[in-house]
Amino acid sequence: MSTSAASLTAIVLVSIVTLAIGTWGMRLARTTGDFMVASRSVKPVVNAAAISGEYLSAASFLGAAGLILAHGASALWYPVGWTAGYLVLLVLVAAPLRRSGAYTLADFAEFRFESIASRRLASALVVLIGILYLIPQFRGAGITVRTLTGAPTWVGVVIVAIVVLANVLAGGMRSITISQAFQYWLKLMALLVPATIFLVMWNSDGRPVADGLGDIDWVHPIVAQPHGLYLTYSLILATFLGTMGLPHVAVRFYTNTDGRAARRTTLGVLVLLGCFYLLPSLYGFLGRVYAGDLIATSGTDSVVLQLPARILTGPVVDILTALLAAGAFAAFLSTSSGIAVSVAGVLSQDVIGRRLPGVPAFRVAAAAAVTLTLILTISSIGLPVAKSVELAFAVAASTFFPLLLLGIWWKGVTSSGAIAGMLTGGLLSTGAVLTTLLGIDLSGWPGAIISQPAACTVPAALIVMFAVSVATRRRRPAGVLQMMVRLHLPEHVDVDRGTFDPER
Repeated sequence: MSTSAASLTAIVLVSIVTLAIGTWGMRLARTTGDFMVASRSVKPVVNAAAISGEYLSAASFLGAAGLILAHGASALWYPVGWTAGYLVLLVLVAAPLRRSGAYTLADFAEFRFESIASRRLASALVVLIGILYLIPQFRGAGITVRTLTGAPTWVGVVIVAIVVLANVLAGGMRSITISQAFQYWLKLMALLVPATIFLVMWNSDGRPVADGLGDIDWVHPIVAQPHGLYLTYSLILATFLGTMGLPHVAVRFYTNTDGRAARRTTLGVLVLLGCFYLLPSLYGFLGRVYAGDLIATSGTDSVVLQLPARILTGPVVDILTALLAAGAFAAFLSTSSGIAVSVAGVLSQDVIGRRLPGVPAFRVAAAAAVTLTLILTISSIGLPVAKSVELAFAVAASTFFPLLLLGIWWKGVTSSGAIAGMLTGGLLSTGAVLTTLLGIDLSGWPGAIISQPAACTVPAALIVMFAVSVATRRRRPAGVLQMMVRLHLPEHVDVDRGTFDPER
């Protein structure tokens, strides 16, 4: 069997298993709560694996190794930041967000500020960030299919869109929770098994290092670039703070049974992500040794899939490439499914739900979100996968991080302040994203800020949200103290009765 045939077989098998789990999940998903938050009954161990499977996207499986291949050790800030974001989320957000009782970030905005306007703005931002994050997942699928078979990029894009839509329509959060937990372990094994063999071969080759590669400059850390220190800190800020603002991450904590379970889940996620991110770093290093020519051809995103043929010969190349293809496709499916659920949840509640009941509205919204992303992916220009994800992180950090940080920890935030802060961060970061997506090239400080906007847009959003809240302090929600108590007290404390019930 050829490498292309073996890889296609692996992709088909992963898609079939995913659809089978979705079909099975249909039997368990009957209510709106089942579809959106799995009736808030997911245990920490399963949820940690599901969140990890959902979070480890195309940027993690393909893009991180490609960035390390291209930029060396300075690109390690990407996996470090993507993991450390959960530490910030664990300390500041996980338990209070679960105790809020909301389904989505838009629900939280309405609950905390008693404002329909803040809900609508949050809903629009969820859709924007979700689509920005979906596009690189679909593009990653297209790159995978093109690299392995030579087929046009749009073929892989269409395949992943169809499978994701079918899975989400079948069982919503119930089914994708199970499939994402399975997909995490598949992705881990898909990278771990080949990496072990590659290391053995690298050792037997005399442990070569990347040298003798002509004009390729291997020592090119970000800090050596113009405005490099700003670019580095802005990247760190976006990845550290953007995690809590990603809609498909936030909605996961609503599926836990209580706040304590949400914290235990986050701790599990930190362990699972830490284990996983060791592997793309290794692939990036090996890519520098065996596949340095990919930099000159702008093919760094494909380094993970090309390494078997660069290091090995014989039938084992087909087997390992197929395994990597299966893992890559699982990455696209798991992350795309989670984003589709979060976006569909918001659209079904705030737009379509006015005309259709719960579950049908959810399914129509999911179809609309996936179809729109499919069109945008096929028509958009090609940014590196990890760079595209980085832009979504910047928008999330500039909008939902200020909302969650101040909304959870400061009673003084008003609806006017929240709206003004989200608008400020959203408009500034989205402007930078659109400039990048349109390929507009700026030099000097404007170019640096556009490339990495978080270091400017996050403080701007926080300052505006604080200042406007102080100026409109008389408009604080009437029940703000009760809301804050609900967010911060454990569930077994009955706020209304003022009693402690150890059985709750």
